[in-house]
Amino acid sequence: MELKYISSVIKLELDQDKCIGCGMCVNVCPHNVFEMENKKAKIINKDLCMECGACKKNCPAMAIEANNGVGCAYAIINGMIKGKKATCGDDDEASSCGNNNKKKSSCGCG
Repeated sequence: MELKYISSVIKLELDQDKCIGCGMCVNVCPHNVFEMENKKAKIINKDLCMECGACKKNCPAMAIEANNGVGCAYAIINGMIKGKKATCGDDDEASSCGNNNKKKSSCGCG
C-alpha cells in the first residue's frame, strides 16, 4: 500500500544543478520520494512526502528545499527525540510542528 498525503500541497524542491549525486536523500527518505537517475537525485512523487525534513537536513550540497517543520511527522519525531508531546506552536514544553500562530493549524497535531 502506498501512503499519500494531501495532493499537491508539499513544498519540496530539488535543484539538480546543485545535486552532487551522493544519494543521501534516497537513503534517509522514509517514503521513497527520491530515486537516483543518471547519477543525480530525482523526485519521483512529492505527494508521498510527509515533510519530516530528513532529506533537506542530510543534503550536503543544500540542493533540497523543503518545509520541514510543518508536517505532523516532524512534530511527532521531534517529540519522541526530545521526550516531549507533539503540538502546533511554540510551546516550550512541547515539540512544535512549526506553526507559530496560537490558533490550531492545518497539520492537526495541536
